[in-house]
Amino acid sequence: MRRSTPSSSAIQRAAPVLLTPAAFLAVFVIGWEVLVRVLHVPAYLVPRPSQLLNSVPADIGSHIWITAEEVALGFVVANLLAFVSAIAFAQSRTLERGLYPIAIALKTTPLVAIAPLLVLWFGTGLASKVVAAALISFFPMLVNTIKGVRSIGADENELFLALRANRRDRLLRLQLPTALPYIFAALKISSSLAVVGAIVGEFVGAKAGLGFLILQSSYHLDSAALFVTIILAALLGFALFGAVCVVERLVCTWEQVEA
Repeated sequence: MRRSTPSSSAIQRAAPVLLTPAAFLAVFVIGWEVLVRVLHVPAYLVPRPSQLLNSVPADIGSHIWITAEEVALGFVVANLLAFVSAIAFAQSRTLERGLYPIAIALKTTPLVAIAPLLVLWFGTGLASKVVAAALISFFPMLVNTIKGVRSIGADENELFLALRANRRDRLLRLQLPTALPYIFAALKISSSLAVVGAIVGEFVGAKAGLGFLILQSSYHLDSAALFVTIILAALLGFALFGAVCVVERLVCTWEQVEA
């Protein structure tokens, strides 16, 4: 009887994960092409997928790079600050009661309303876009990390108390490992929000980037270029989401064993 090697079994497990979305995407694109042709939808309303490749701007690479830089910096800054804040809140109820309402206020204020202020304070360059991406990505990490750190079971807590573990040991050896699934869930949410924040920042004031291209395409009623840019922005968020998933699989190995 032939035994499958670890590499072949990994390919067999990955095949449905990759092929199923690809098949649905192919059906969607074909259906889109057929419906637009059959219904004679004007190209300025909904272009055909076959028209999109011809509408890619020549300098699209530089625009993608600018937005990707804004997204990456905002994502990293937001999650680092939120993680540190969550650990501080989890250790001090007084600090949480004092500062947590401010975080909620920032979350509930629409980013579109804050974006003009960011341009006024930080200019139309990189800084305002990074701050916009960071503001919208901050809250998920803050909430999830606090929840994860406080989700330890009673038995585990009693064990560490019986071992007379200090606060640092409890944090590093119990609370943070327990909070890792919550942290990665927050990172997945923030990965898409960071793209939204950067794009909104570019809407208010920018000379380059995907958000700038979206505005430019809408002003010229170039729906094909508009669709292309929106798809590229979505793919940027998807790439960051996928990177977080890869890191999660490398770090949270025990979840794969349980599954």
